[in-house]
Amino acid sequence: MKSKWWIGALAALVVLVGGGLAASWAPDRPVESLKARWAAPASGSKFVDVRGMAVHYRDEGVRTDAEPIVLLHGTSASLHTWDGWAAELAKTRRVIRFDLPGFGLTGPFRGDGAGQWMNEDGGRYTPLNYAKFVVATLDALGISQPVVLGGNSLGGQIAWETADYLRATQPARIAKLILVDAAGYPFESKSVPLGFRLARIEGLAPLLENTLPRGLVETSVKNVYGDPSKITPELVDRYYELTLREGNRRALGLRMRERMALAPERIANITQPTLIIWGGQDRLIPPINGERFAKDIAGSKLVKFETLGHVPHEEDAMQTVAAVQAFLAGK
Repeated sequence: MKSKWWIGALAALVVLVGGGLAASWAPDRPVESLKARWAAPASGSKFVDVRGMAVHYRDEGVRTDAEPIVLLHGTSASLHTWDGWAAELAKTRRVIRFDLPGFGLTGPFRGDGAGQWMNEDGGRYTPLNYAKFVVATLDALGISQPVVLGGNSLGGQIAWETADYLRATQPARIAKLILVDAAGYPFESKSVPLGFRLARIEGLAPLLENTLPRGLVETSVKNVYGDPSKITPELVDRYYELTLREGNRRALGLRMRERMALAPERIANITQPTLIIWGGQDRLIPPINGERFAKDIAGSKLVKFETLGHVPHEEDAMQTVAAVQAFLAGK
């Protein structure tokens, strides 16, 4: 009798798991299938070859700007996260943004097979490689003049890492920095998006690379907002569909399992005028880290938005971009 009960329970579990997998089954999508919605010509989207990668970018605003603004998104985001800032800043400045390798329509790091994006330790999604990528992309776009380099979260770390990478050879190439809830110091999160936590488990990689419950994406996005009620179906669509871009989920797993090596002692080397923006409700990278940046970067300015979360530029573009405009105006 007991054996029949266990057999029945096991069968029911198999059905439930199988049903869940079927409902969330989501294989990779070719990049071409995503371009119509997320890179339509009317949007200003273009692609540029950067050492074998077709990098998705947008270049908007005043072409004669002496110091273009370059914006780098965070983990699992895309250049679209800057839509609000770009719309305002491009009225008077040149604004350039692109999808980092492993995310958006750019997709995973690719190369010529010579290991050009590999570090000595075999890592690919590392701060040094991302810094090299930023410089290579600016070169490919023909941008040799000083730029204002800004970034959120992972993009914030890449921004200051790029400034440090260029410090010995081309320090003038980064004129100013804008760090938005940036990574760089050790931290203890109050809450980590479920998608990030799962991506760190190597044994789940084969499953996660072929399934993606839309609810998982929605929950993860809500986790980084101060006010989750601001999340719209269209916003979830964007994060969901761009995560499905071929190769992105595997890249996310590699990126999360490599963990971004932190070297906070180098942050004090930064000499560029720096604006630090932080969401007071950031549960991923706590606001105290913003205070650490402000303490270690001489002459920097910290602006905190108490009601916003980890992506304040996306959650309230108009409120946060005003701080950027004031900083760029020297106020």
